[in-house]
Amino acid sequence: MSTTTLQAPAQIQYPTGFTKWITVITAISCAILELIDTTIVNVGLREISGSIGATTTEIAWVTTSYAISNVIIIPLTSMLSDLFGRRIYFTGSVILFTVASIMCGLSGSLWTLVFWRFVQGLGGGGLLSTAQTIIIGAFPPEKISTANAIFGMGMIMGPTFGPALGGYILDHQTWHWIFFVNIPIGIAATFLSWTYITNRPGAVKPRKIDWWGIIFLVMAIGSLQYVLEEGTSKDWFESSEIVIMSMVSLFGLVAFIYRELSIDYPAVNIRLYKNYNLTMGSIMNLMLGMLLFGTVFIFPLFVQISLGWTPLKTGLFMIPGALCSAFAMPLVGNLLNKGANPKLIIIIGIIMTFFFVLMLGYASPDSNESNFYLPFVLRGFGLAFMMSPILALAVGGLKGKDMTQAVGLANMVRQLGGAIGIALINLYLTSVNAQARSNMLGYINPYNTVASDRLNMLTQNFMSQGFDPERSQALANQMLEGALYRQQAMVSYNQGFLMVAFAILFAIPVVLMIRYKKGTKSKMISDH
Repeated sequence: MSTTTLQAPAQIQYPTGFTKWITVITAISCAILELIDTTIVNVGLREISGSIGATTTEIAWVTTSYAISNVIIIPLTSMLSDLFGRRIYFTGSVILFTVASIMCGLSGSLWTLVFWRFVQGLGGGGLLSTAQTIIIGAFPPEKISTANAIFGMGMIMGPTFGPALGGYILDHQTWHWIFFVNIPIGIAATFLSWTYITNRPGAVKPRKIDWWGIIFLVMAIGSLQYVLEEGTSKDWFESSEIVIMSMVSLFGLVAFIYRELSIDYPAVNIRLYKNYNLTMGSIMNLMLGMLLFGTVFIFPLFVQISLGWTPLKTGLFMIPGALCSAFAMPLVGNLLNKGANPKLIIIIGIIMTFFFVLMLGYASPDSNESNFYLPFVLRGFGLAFMMSPILALAVGGLKGKDMTQAVGLANMVRQLGGAIGIALINLYLTSVNAQARSNMLGYINPYNTVASDRLNMLTQNFMSQGFDPERSQALANQMLEGALYRQQAMVSYNQGFLMVAFAILFAIPVVLMIRYKKGTKSKMISDH
């Protein structure tokens, strides 16, 4: 997909040489830092809960609070960047994120940690979308696919490196260092941001602040994110809390849309969705978020529960696939710059990703790393083939303030897509797991010779080790229960992978609906 701008090339000075690449590296490093923090904490939740005396339900707020503040601030980054100036806002976001990281590491109680994770999410959300606009702004319009490829690498590398880094830290240090590791990176990023990041050309400070729009957005998106994060643990609409938050979200969404369409100084310019391809790009971004975060969520659970992998081993295994994406991203960007059909590239990516998830659906208790290398290579290339064209689609033909607004909306939709994907997978796995357990339990009874012989053998084995008959019987039942749990989990995750695989194919009709004609330029949307 080709893009254009109404701005004469002479009126915009693009950075070159060292300045250009140090700006890009600063921006992508901050984006990766934010994305790592969305996953790095997950591997340490058990240790954190034991250290601060929180229950399993309570400790989930450590991730929920971060996700809520993150998704709230992302669509507001365009307005805030113009209000304070991009240089001040981006540098301030780095400082806020770093200070919050320090306070998270020093927290001695659950709700102190939850509060600082919320603050950390505000800083991190500001980094993500602003980083993308900085990277895009470092390249001329005809090289936007290269810019999106660079940002896309960060989108994939961040969530992938998070679990591995978290597992390594927990193996060698206390959980506090999951947060303290951000300090040296944050200090360096603060210096580089203040030195090299510039304000957006042509940026105009908002003459009014749309406070009601911000309030309605917080109600709509914050409540929705809470429902998606907490729905599974609270049994969804069986919980009055989930019902109330869903109603608040619906009211906030309706009020937000009405407000933003009825004033001429909206906090978020949703009129941009009049652009057909931008709307299609948002739908694809939603699907991409579901796929990107959903597969990162389900695979570690599968190998750790069913195959006994450690968190560190799981994280390290996922890195080569991410490196495949890093290798493929510039290639895809180059193809797009040369005028390749983005619809064809996305469909190739969908097919590769389909086979990745399909192959995981046929895992067995004897599976090991060698069985997953090819699927993760396919995942790496598949995500690269999808991400670059989708990122370009979401901002194609836009300029100035419209570009920054579209970037914020695209990142918000992708984050929500991840939350929706995880919620749907959780819901499906819970249902399938209960069904698999019910079916398997029917075979464990005194009349089934295989089950009886296995139980007797285990009992005799414990008795030979010196345990009395009653204790041996109890230990044998525990071992049988453990085997049953692993087997039902294996069946559930296999069915979960197959469900995701065929769900991916539903993205193909959406891709075919995208309007693209070779040699034409994307429709421009005015700044006004």
